[in-house]
Amino acid sequence: MVRLLAILWVSLWLLAGSPAIGWGKDALPVEPDLNSRVDELYDHEARLFILLYSLKGNGQIDYVTGRLVQEYSRSSYGNPVYQTEVQPLFYWWNHTMWSDPEQDGVNGNERVYQENTEFDLSRYKPCLFNGQPC
Repeated sequence: MVRLLAILWVSLWLLAGSPAIGWGKDALPVEPDLNSRVDELYDHEARLFILLYSLKGNGQIDYVTGRLVQEYSRSSYGNPVYQTEVQPLFYWWNHTMWSDPEQDGVNGNERVYQENTEFDLSRYKPCLFNGQPC
């Protein structure tokens, strides 16, 4: 009887614990420090200010955030100035696009918007000049 209860308990533990031991989707990491930023873009069509990060520090883009732009203007020197939301609306990481409608930062309430997708940098920088991205 004790053996049967032990087997039942272990079975229930394995069934209940399986998502927590790696079968679920990886958790979205918090937005990296600006020191790991590789580039920034402005999407006029979507009114998103997009920050591109390299989490590994090798220059390869592997984490992207998109903030809604409240106001866009030019400085007296002609440089763009963006007033954005404090927290991103979209995140791209690990072949997944995440949405955070509350825009309250990464805290576990983000939703998967689209899986098996990559951030399409060629939409913003489609060309090369002398072998270098332009």
